[in-house]
Amino acid sequence: MGSGQVTSSVPSGPSDFQGKHVTVAGLGVSGIPAARALHARGAIVTVVNDGDDARAREQAAELEALGITVRLGDGATLPEGTELIVTAPGWKPDKPLFLAAEEAGVPVWGDVELAWRLRGPDAAPWLAVTGTNGKTTTVQMLASILKAAGLRTAAVGNIGVSLLDAVLGEERYDVLAVELSSYQLHWAPSLRAHSAAVLNIAPDHLDWHGSMEAYARDKGRIYEGNQVACVYNTADKATEDLVREADVEEGCRAVGFTLGTPGPSQLGVVEGILVDRAFVEDRYKNAQELAEVSDVHPPAPHNIANALAAAALARAFGVPATAVRDGLRAFRPDAHRIALVAGIDGVAYVDDSKATNTHAAEASLAAYESIVWIAGGLAKGATFDELVARSAKRLRGAVLIGADRALIRDALARHAPEVPVVDLDRTDTGAMLQAVTEAKRLAQPGDTVLLAPACASMDMFTNYNQRGDAFAAAVRELEAGA
Repeated sequence: MGSGQVTSSVPSGPSDFQGKHVTVAGLGVSGIPAARALHARGAIVTVVNDGDDARAREQAAELEALGITVRLGDGATLPEGTELIVTAPGWKPDKPLFLAAEEAGVPVWGDVELAWRLRGPDAAPWLAVTGTNGKTTTVQMLASILKAAGLRTAAVGNIGVSLLDAVLGEERYDVLAVELSSYQLHWAPSLRAHSAAVLNIAPDHLDWHGSMEAYARDKGRIYEGNQVACVYNTADKATEDLVREADVEEGCRAVGFTLGTPGPSQLGVVEGILVDRAFVEDRYKNAQELAEVSDVHPPAPHNIANALAAAALARAFGVPATAVRDGLRAFRPDAHRIALVAGIDGVAYVDDSKATNTHAAEASLAAYESIVWIAGGLAKGATFDELVARSAKRLRGAVLIGADRALIRDALARHAPEVPVVDLDRTDTGAMLQAVTEAKRLAQPGDTVLLAPACASMDMFTNYNQRGDAFAAAVRELEAGA
């Protein structure tokens, strides 16, 4: 790791934005709080938005009532006099608005950057998490551990709770557990976390970032200026490489997590026990027991890795071992994350609809020995050969749904030709029930019917939540008729 004292220019009060012409790009969960916060601090705010539907017009009316200018249906033109752009994280860097800003020398911040700069002098430090998969679960685990230690905290950021609301709200926190996407990190040049973790790096959102290198580089921004610990995955060399490249504060340490026996400056697993050899006296000789694997729900390998990363960040903040154990015991994951729906005739039915890319699906498939796999949807440019080759020995059968199911079918034909495949060519509301019924036909006692689509859901469903709900409803219908 590089070293060097890093400072950031943090505005000291409302006058920093007084009279400043700020353009906010995008309405929604980040744009509206940003516009309100800037307006309250005396900025002259213009909101631009590509869409012009009923919802956008309703949101625009609320902002216009405050005296904020809103321009719907044109997010491409840079408003005259703009001195700063604050963007929603999903807006791609190659949008005409940003190209015009670059040409005019106008800086672009994301909502995370704005929140960082608006923190007060006694602001809570941030423990930050990113990665292709596992971010939300890890941040929620971390928040549970911090709460078990008696700390005032919240899980915020990409998790759905606005960082601006957390930073500017009346509640005072001791520390924040912050989930950050690659989009958010791209637009957050000044962010300097207390400690941060990159859980894993796998191809995703390449259409937004332009290349795998750019995607990884934006993930790596989370380590810049870290004070205490840069937490990385020993099984994913790309995360360790990002630590080595980071410019951190003097004394900041690289801390690894592993599903195996940990070395010095690592957390890992020994005979069913999560142990710490990083935040102990004489880490070359000693280890601290933190929790049992059975304290992690569910105890799937990738979820144990999430727990170790959360524990590492909590320990970096000085949390005692007992709080790690109690926090993990108290935590339950959100819906549609490797959740057992039911057991029918000796077959487990598991909903991991959140597995929307190949990396997440591979982790899910690795948790079970004999699987009837329900997969498919929108591939987002992904290929499936590696996933199928690595998981083939676990597959009892496969049921394929969705627009890009042929890509998975072809990969199965190449790498698992003995696995029976049902290819469902339908997208109506009854498709999931038929998929679950076909999976039941293929399954034998001891098997797991696993919804781990490896694809996005929007070809057939509103989102992965609706897809998971459809799976659970289909399973319950089968259970009722069993």
